[in-house]
Amino acid sequence: MNLTISLVKIFIMKQILGIGNALVDVMTIIPDDSVLEKFGLLRGSMQLVDGDKSLAIKQGTSAYKRTLSSGGSAANTIHGLAMLKANAGFIGSVGKDEMGNFFEKDMKSAGTRTILFRRNSVTGTAVALISPDSERTFATHLGAAIELGQDDLKKEDFKPYNILYLEGYLIYDKSLVEKACILAKENNMEIALDLASFNVVEAKLDDFKDILRKYVDIVFANEEEARAFTGLDPEMALKELGHQCCVAIVKAGKEGSFIMRGDEFIKVESLPVKSLDTTGAGDLYAAGFLYGYANDLPLEKCGVLGTILAGNVIETVGAKIIEAKWENIRNQVFAIVEE
Repeated sequence: MNLTISLVKIFIMKQILGIGNALVDVMTIIPDDSVLEKFGLLRGSMQLVDGDKSLAIKQGTSAYKRTLSSGGSAANTIHGLAMLKANAGFIGSVGKDEMGNFFEKDMKSAGTRTILFRRNSVTGTAVALISPDSERTFATHLGAAIELGQDDLKKEDFKPYNILYLEGYLIYDKSLVEKACILAKENNMEIALDLASFNVVEAKLDDFKDILRKYVDIVFANEEEARAFTGLDPEMALKELGHQCCVAIVKAGKEGSFIMRGDEFIKVESLPVKSLDTTGAGDLYAAGFLYGYANDLPLEKCGVLGTILAGNVIETVGAKIIEAKWENIRNQVFAIVEE
């Protein structure tokens, strides 16, 4: 591999800004789904909970194996991009506490440029309960994350970037999403949106449809989210989403991913990996895809890069790829970029 060429390609690639809920993930492996029933959590969903219920879940699962990591959907994607040496930034809101310090240190150590607003509230946490078959269910207390508002967004913070990446969880504050999209379009940025979770799509379907119609260039969805948005199975849902924006991606787990742009239809096969925890699979797929997209690669290669990152993250517990894997991943990714 020609290292000089690699460095030039990384330097000239489009820059990506993410906005999302800045959280610390509490990854907890549960013995069976009775734990979910005990706390009234819908398997495979992301549910918002208040501080008291978040504490009760943490205390009620304290006997199980758990790990901490900085999290939040967009933050995971931006962290992955930064680990690939992309020029990536993140805007979010955290508390003036140790969890907030933990989040900021983790993002910056990967190379992310952060704009973090410090609040008096506690830093948000996402308790991820991981079932034996690797399905994950989130109980999220947003804490300080929810205090990010449209008035925090400044046009000058968008100027260095070419692509805006938004997590769908932000749709609960549609004014924030719309302000971010308006500033991005004023800066001639492309906008990518991940649909977040099927229950979020069901709850805010009209708002999602409005944002897609007005602003979004690239949409990411898994098969459950795509079905919630369109009422259709993955391939038909892809066509429906593809009619509403420039590029649509539907991720179908072991079946791979489907990509559509205009009349162009692509299927990318999944990797033969042993899935331990699917947490972060969609976030890291988006990181790989956007890395390829920022380097102007063909969509098939973008999908392959997304698949590489997603395949690596599901082999471990948590939404981050372990440090030991990154050198090999970067070598694979850079080789594909240079082909």
